[in-house]
Amino acid sequence: MSISLYQASVPVFKKMLVNLKAILAKAEAHATAKKIEPSALLTARLYPDMFALPRQVQIASDSAKGACARLAGQEPPKFEDNETTFAELGERLDKTIAFLDTLQAAQIDGQEDRDIVLTPGGRTMQFKGLPFLLNWALPNFYFHVMTAYAILRHNGVEIGKMDYLGSMQ
Repeated sequence: MSISLYQASVPVFKKMLVNLKAILAKAEAHATAKKIEPSALLTARLYPDMFALPRQVQIASDSAKGACARLAGQEPPKFEDNETTFAELGERLDKTIAFLDTLQAAQIDGQEDRDIVLTPGGRTMQFKGLPFLLNWALPNFYFHVMTAYAILRHNGVEIGKMDYLGSMQ
């Protein structure tokens, strides 16, 4: 049995974005229950030179929509990166999932050799579709989802591995 490029991308990103949204909801509930100002969690970071929680969520969103759009030969939708509340971050994840829902397997399957060029920080990076997904897009996405999780866990939000992994269906 083989796995398609679509199966390895869109459903994987969607599942983790759903999990991240649930984690953010738990963080907001935690802040309410413990009478913690939500901004204490929203401005938290793991280390001074790392991005705070909202930026981690924004980059995870950008990674998912950017990877799938590029694999489908589309320009990724642009979001403003102006979220400052848990609700706004949840809405961003919803918009990202809604975009992913517009993509069809026929747009992505067979694009393993598609040329993909990124210019992060002005540095040109060239990929073929499959190595782009497996060696750049997914690891980068997981890094930012896990960092968001770690920021919240480090700050006392009662989340665990199963919150990160989500349901096994």
